[in-house]
Formats: sequence, structure tokens, C-alpha cells
Amino acid sequence: MTRAIMVALYAPADRLERFAKALDAGADAVIVDLEDAVAPSRKAAARAALADFAEAWTSRGASAPVVQVRVNARGAQMHDEDVAAVADLPAAFGIRLPKTESADDVAAVRAAAPGREVHALLESALSIERAFEIAQAGVASLAVGEADLRAEIGVPAGRDGEPGLAWSRARVVNAAAAAGLPLPLMAVWADVADLAGLEASCRAGRALGYAGRTAIHPRQIEVIRRAFTPTSDEIERAQRIVDRVRTASADGTGAFVLEDGTFVDIAMVRAAHRILDAGSPSR
Repeated sequence: MTRAIMVALYAPADRLERFAKALDAGADAVIVDLEDAVAPSRKAAARAALADFAEAWTSRGASAPVVQVRVNARGAQMHDEDVAAVADLPAAFGIRLPKTESADDVAAVRAAAPGREVHALLESALSIERAFEIAQAGVASLAVGEADLRAEIGVPAGRDGEPGLAWSRARVVNAAAAAGLPLPLMAVWADVADLAGLEASCRAGRALGYAGRTAIHPRQIEVIRRAFTPTSDEIERAQRIVDRVRTASADGTGAFVLEDGTFVDIAMVRAAHRILDAGSPSR
């Protein structure tokens, strides 16, 4: 499983000009939001505007970031209309499914939009408990939606709530890895002004196994990317391990040690490749 860094930027579906800016902001993915970012009175108009979003994306050509559309949750008003609208977009547009709580939720969306990637957002205690079941249901990725989860399990917002989220975050990483999915992205950091808090949270998430994060403002993108990028010392050490593997293979040596006496096994080699993947430009 590779660990290339990924940053995804949200853009409200009723603001085409923000989507256009999001495409050029330097994110690896853009998430067009039909759910929380759009007022109920504007949801139908936002859904109708998706064709304009697709046109703006197509005009960027091969350099355009990937796009997902966050629909309203299964069972919510307008969910079916949202999924049907996405099904008419280019096949590259994935569906981000909020409040996913079961494999059935995933199966229903996949049946309504065949052949399209479904990215599951886990936003409740029940969904965290079912993370592996959902991971095996044919999703392209898992992620935690932390605002609702914080409220349900009594974890405060912002920096004070970080310790209380560690177990849920780690469980989702483990479920994704066990199912052979890409390592997940962290949830948004809601306080746009607190870039130091964002960076600290990202570093904690990287230590748990996350490979990037979603953002709600362009100013967060470089902070996220910097926090998830391995240090020069990490990259140098990883390269030494990989180079030593090549030398050992050429010499017919099975096991080996580094100059500092560290014994290197296959798990350390895999970890070294992940660091080098994360240290390479993602776009």
C-alpha cells in the first residue's frame, strides 16, 4: 500500500466560482459539496449546476485534480436526486457518501451509480465499529467525519478534542489497511485561522497512519502538505535502506544491517518505500 500525500479541498456546489478557484488551488482532489455547505433552499439549484462544474473540470484537461461529489446522506431528502445527478457526470467523478453506517448504504449507492467510485464517510460511533465491514463493501476509500462523531461521543471541538479522537482515527486506518484500501485522509480542521493547530493535528494523524487531509480553505493546503511530508532525514534514511536492499540482492545476501547497526527486515523496507512515495511530488 503506497502512501503518496493527498490533499482534498471542499467547494460548495452552489458556488461555481469557488469550484473554479478550487481547481487551481493546488489540491490533489476537489470535493463538490451538496450536503452541509449548501442551504436547503439552494440544494436543487446546486444539483442542477453540476453540469457546469463538469464543464469547468473538463476544460482543465489532464492537469485537473480528481473530483468527488458529496451527496446528501442515504435516507435524507434529495439523496436519490443527488446520486442520479452524479450518475450523469463524467465517470471520473466519484461519490462521497456521508453518514455511511453499513455495507447496505454502500451497495445502494453503487447500484444507483454503477461503475463509479464511492468514498465512505464514517461519522458515528456505529460506523466506526463497522469500519471493516464498510471497507469490504466495494468502497474506494474510508474517511472519518469528525464533527458529528465528536458530538456523539462527547469529544470537544478543536485542539482539546484531539486525544479523544485518536482511537477512532486509528481504527479507520486499520480497517482500510486490512481491506487493501488506500490509507485514509483526515477530516477537515474547522478553525481556518488556527494553522498551528491544524499542523499539530496533521502530524498526529500522520503518526497514526493517515496519508493526507481534507481542507475547507486554500490556505490550509500547504500546511497539510508540509505536515505530511517526511523530513529530509527520514527520506535520506529510507533511501539508504532501499539502496542497501539493492546491494544485498546483487550480492545474494538475505539479511543486512545499516551503518548504524540497525537490522533491516522486509517490514522496514516496505516502510522505507512508503516514506519515499510520500516524499515525492503527488502531482
